[in-house]
Amino acid sequence: MDGERLCIHQLSPDDLALMDALLVTFGEVFNEPETYTGNPPDAGYTRRLLGSDSFIALVALKDGAVIGGLAAYELHKFEQPRSEIYIYDLAVVEAHRRQGVATALIQQLQQVAAMRGVHAIFVQADTAEEDQAAIALYSKLGTREEVLHFDLTLGWGGK
Repeated sequence: MDGERLCIHQLSPDDLALMDALLVTFGEVFNEPETYTGNPPDAGYTRRLLGSDSFIALVALKDGAVIGGLAAYELHKFEQPRSEIYIYDLAVVEAHRRQGVATALIQQLQQVAAMRGVHAIFVQADTAEEDQAAIALYSKLGTREEVLHFDLTLGWGGK
């Protein structure tokens, strides 16, 4: 990494500035700044989210700057007394890709999962051309399943 030290940090309720930086990073990487920064939650909401046992946010820091991160949810199962973690978003700034940042984020999440006694971690990737690097990464780290994904409308005009 050009001699610069990479640090993976799990966000806590006191890490509001890092959460804001993670949202900016997601917006830039996914080319959806309005989605990630257009209507931000207030500090109380963010603190509660970061303090909950169901949400996990990790940031990759290099020289104190957020260069990547992931947001994941622990889902408590109903059919057995166990849980799974779903990686909702994972992004690395383009200038820092192919340097092991995403792998380091996932490895840290695996450690968090092991400490929590989680049964499995899963992630979804689009088959679109722009997601081929993600598919290659996830194929290297796990088992691929062919599934269909549907977004269901809420019946009141929401998306």
